[in-house]
Amino acid sequence: MNISEFAEIAGVSVSAVSRYFNNGYLADDKRALIEAALEKTGYMPSYSARTVRSKVTKLVGVILPKLSSESISRVTEGIGEVLGEEGFELLLVNTANDYNREISSLELFRQNRVDGVILLASVFTDLHRSLLSKMRVPTVIVGQQFKGFNCVCHNDFGAAYSMTKLMLDKGAKHPAFIGVNPDDIAAGRDRRLGFEKAVTEAGLSVDPKLCAIAKFSMDSGYDKAKRMFSGRKRPDCLFCATDSIASGAMLYCRENGITIPDDLMVGAVGDSRMGRVLYVPLSSVHLHYKTAGREGANMLLSAMKSGSDVHRVMQLEYDIIERESTNRV
Repeated sequence: MNISEFAEIAGVSVSAVSRYFNNGYLADDKRALIEAALEKTGYMPSYSARTVRSKVTKLVGVILPKLSSESISRVTEGIGEVLGEEGFELLLVNTANDYNREISSLELFRQNRVDGVILLASVFTDLHRSLLSKMRVPTVIVGQQFKGFNCVCHNDFGAAYSMTKLMLDKGAKHPAFIGVNPDDIAAGRDRRLGFEKAVTEAGLSVDPKLCAIAKFSMDSGYDKAKRMFSGRKRPDCLFCATDSIASGAMLYCRENGITIPDDLMVGAVGDSRMGRVLYVPLSSVHLHYKTAGREGANMLLSAMKSGSDVHRVMQLEYDIIERESTNRV
């Protein structure tokens, strides 16, 4: 049954049926006739036909680096809450930290009808920039700052600086660092720079032998700690770019008689549930991931409504959550 046939059964015009399904103004008597006909026929209009006519799909594409991350799930929850209140559905794509899949996902959403795109990426390339500049719908980047685009990001530099300074202010003299890929501007580069600033301000030097780059995993944190503690020079405080890396490093310490926080203070970024229930609860920086998701969604809605080409950057601040892993008297 097409819309004309349904309109004839309902005894109203085609335009009245169209206004009904698109939430337009409709007189009560005509609304009642349409609802009675719906009850009788079970008619529903073609979704694809409606979206072609209205140019609105009520779909938003969300590109995620992985599904297993607690921080990513908090961001996604915030996005879903805001967009769900506005009647949007999310199309989630998991790229498994594969930059090529991020590109193909952007291309997928560029070629297919969605009303907007939210991208959570870790590393940006020239190809990212080229494709993002060609997007046909508003696009918001969450978790990174990328010049020339709408972004919601965190103060990763400040987070790393403050956590490192906390440990140095407690008397640590041999700081160590386990970070992530420096091509990741937020978690990699900015957290490394924040660590280094705190160290140099304390009148200390960054020892390359006490610095390592890990993957975003507990196993990698364990492996890097093992290599770090095999040398002659032992650190007395360790800043990790993520809670998962810190958890792996702390597991190595536990297995090898390194007492936390007496022998080694440990601090990280993320304030994950896992970090709170470790054998020594982990001091960590709380980044407002869910808020980032909500603000990213609000930014997208604003861009969709205004159609403006003016780009906005919102940086969220952080909270230091001190627990036993840095509680050295």
